[in-house]
Amino acid sequence: MLPCGLIHAAKHPGFSKASQIMTLESIDWVILGGYLIFLLVITVKISLGGSGNAETYILGGRRLTLPAFVATTVSTWYGGILGVGEYSYKHGISNWLVFGVPYYIAALLFALLLARRARSSRLLSIPDQLEHAYGGTTAVTGALYVFVMTVPAVYVLMLGILMKLLFGWTLITGVVIATLVSTIYVWTGGFRAVVKTDWIQFAFMYLAFALMTVILLTDYGGISFLRDNVPVGHFDWRGGKSAGYIFSWYFIALAALVEPAFYQRCYAARTPAVARRGLLISIVCWFVFDAMTTTVGIYSRALLGSGINGIEAFPLLADRILPPGLKGIFLIGLVTTIQSTIDSYSFLAASTLGRDVLWQIRRIKARFSEVELSRWALAASGILAIIIALISESVVDIWHSLGSLGTPALLLPLGLSYNKRLKFRPTWAMINLIAAPLIVGLLFILQANVETLPAILKIQPIFPGLLASILILILDHLSRK
Repeated sequence: MLPCGLIHAAKHPGFSKASQIMTLESIDWVILGGYLIFLLVITVKISLGGSGNAETYILGGRRLTLPAFVATTVSTWYGGILGVGEYSYKHGISNWLVFGVPYYIAALLFALLLARRARSSRLLSIPDQLEHAYGGTTAVTGALYVFVMTVPAVYVLMLGILMKLLFGWTLITGVVIATLVSTIYVWTGGFRAVVKTDWIQFAFMYLAFALMTVILLTDYGGISFLRDNVPVGHFDWRGGKSAGYIFSWYFIALAALVEPAFYQRCYAARTPAVARRGLLISIVCWFVFDAMTTTVGIYSRALLGSGINGIEAFPLLADRILPPGLKGIFLIGLVTTIQSTIDSYSFLAASTLGRDVLWQIRRIKARFSEVELSRWALAASGILAIIIALISESVVDIWHSLGSLGTPALLLPLGLSYNKRLKFRPTWAMINLIAAPLIVGLLFILQANVETLPAILKIQPIFPGLLASILILILDHLSRK
């Protein structure tokens, strides 16, 4: 659910105007402060224990149990909570067909086809698998894609918006502070810090939306209330979008098959069985959470009307209907849902840039360890996330653009790398990494800058990118003796 580079961004109307500042009582501030103290304690505790070697820092020593696997996977892969709020506020139940079903299918394919193989490989990262299958040049090129796909720009943007609503800060201030707060404990503790914080973040995200859903159903009624107070299109499967747009997300969701967070957790799992079973349980957890978030999103349209920015729907709804105390719990639920993804993806981007790119350079390798480089790369990924977040102020557009670029580049080379007969030859894998996303990027540029295009060039860019990847694979096999 990621990616960047050529960001096709439709800015929110009125986004630059001053947003409403939420009203919080003392009990709400106590709850928020308690969570910050928890993060501080985690940071200090883990820093006293040291970072260990690369395997310990990047994968926590491969000791991830089933409950921990589920908690960290579920919370990490659902960071786009305000984007879900934005889409369900604007388009209703279509949210489930865009951000739910496609990703269940993709995660199921990963669980059935790749989870055991990834854990059994004993590797540390996606670039390691690319190097094993295609060589060092392809691995470094693939690492650059993984780095860009995991820079948490979209999640930094969302947490910055929450900071803006809570404190009245500018978006720039909110984004910078959100990045610092969400990555400081990762600097010292690495993957162990991510997993330890994901436990409480997992609990709060479910508690927050369970409370909100029950209150909404109890106080305002069910489906009849919603049908009377939201546009008719909110109960149409397309939600006002074209069928082609909806369909494109089923291909964008294939990015799950090259999802760095999945691979990292599978590599870190205690056994191959834990990796597979953990993903299957996670799918059920996502289904339950999607049911709650989509419901709350439709209620936000019914109760707040059409005059707000969709990305602010969830926090503004909480400000309107929740009493003190419960409002603080709900805000912690929003913060933790986003933060669990920022820390995970920041860490993934950092370890990819530090270990899989910079550490491959001999001079750098001779002077720095993998852990040291990963820490400095964490700062680089944070800065890049801030820049991207401020360039594009639409969560859904960042997802759409980055997913369209990264999926054609890595899907077939990585997915087929475990099969000696079907995989690319090294040269052709490299051609795919360059050509497929280049086609997608050119289409994005054309569609953003040229008003009159032939119908064939108005197609969702991911489709030509995937087609190019398939054709490159066919040419590779046809050219073999």
